[in-house]
Amino acid sequence: MRVTADQGKCVGGGYCTLNAPTVFDQDEETGLVVVLDADPAAGRRVEVEAAVRDCPSGAVRLER
Repeated sequence: MRVTADQGKCVGGGYCTLNAPTVFDQDEETGLVVVLDADPAAGRRVEVEAAVRDCPSGAVRLER
């Protein structure tokens, strides 16, 4: 599983950090998504999928 995020699409909603706080964070200055773990363990799949599903701008992606 590989996680990516497009800061150009990000609107700073923060749903990624709420769903998967060990995988995503938000930049303190801009509020935009930051990927903390681009290759999370398989045990994080459910929370990463929730982050992708809940992202209002489609900035967060999961590649399998």
